[in-house]
Amino acid sequence: MVLRREPTARQLRLGLELRRLREAAGLAVREAAALLGVSGPAISQIESGVAGVGEQRLRRLASHYACTDHEFIDALVAMATERTHGWWEEYEGLLPTSFLDLAELEHHARLLREVSVLYVPGLLQTEDYARAVFSARVPELTQEELDVRLSHRMRRQQHAQPYETVIHEAALRIRVSDRAASRNQLQQLLELSESDHVTVRVIPFDLDDFARASSTMTHVCGPLPKLDTVLRDTLHGSAFIDSEAQLNAYRTSFRKVEAASLDPSRSRDFINRLAKEL
Repeated sequence: MVLRREPTARQLRLGLELRRLREAAGLAVREAAALLGVSGPAISQIESGVAGVGEQRLRRLASHYACTDHEFIDALVAMATERTHGWWEEYEGLLPTSFLDLAELEHHARLLREVSVLYVPGLLQTEDYARAVFSARVPELTQEELDVRLSHRMRRQQHAQPYETVIHEAALRIRVSDRAASRNQLQQLLELSESDHVTVRVIPFDLDDFARASSTMTHVCGPLPKLDTVLRDTLHGSAFIDSEAQLNAYRTSFRKVEAASLDPSRSRDFINRLAKEL
């Protein structure tokens, strides 16, 4: 069994779901190992994402764990057996692993949803806008590091999955660079909002009694709701959230933010007015 040096977020998630199934079945690691005829450490390595698991063994484990959700089992099998060597692997060793993990999760997503408060979402940013955002980072990036991050961000934008975003007016008005860059960014938002797979909604400042748009989040919808992931940016890096209780809270939050926002048509009119002011 070849052990992975650094499992991806997707591999870690597969292991976590298998551990959750085992614990729900009330089995200890040694008991699960005995059912497969392997050692305890082998089960621990699978559950920690350090080692892979084949389809036959995964289905045997699910059967021993009395899991009857066949759609869920099939989704786990796909996670275990898909051998996707994506474009993001070109950036291994050049970017923090969270950048690569996000790109991989986006690649396998059925839907991407985002709430953005201070910045235009990365998937919709122009290169000049993204450069200004990365240039403001502390500690300051070298030119080489900046170029790599820009390249990665532009590559992420080449996706075809449905994408829904709610952007606060603050993010549209804050000039991360100069007036021209802001105008070009708003124009690009207008163009992208006309795409079949992109939905842009705006929350204006003059919305009364609204505090729900104070939290930025990226919701990556997996093949099944229980395999969704929410990404939150923190001062110390990115946090990937996958517990069912937290996922439900973020789903509720997104629905409320979406319901309070302008519809896509009015949002385009709003962005167009802002662009004309510049």
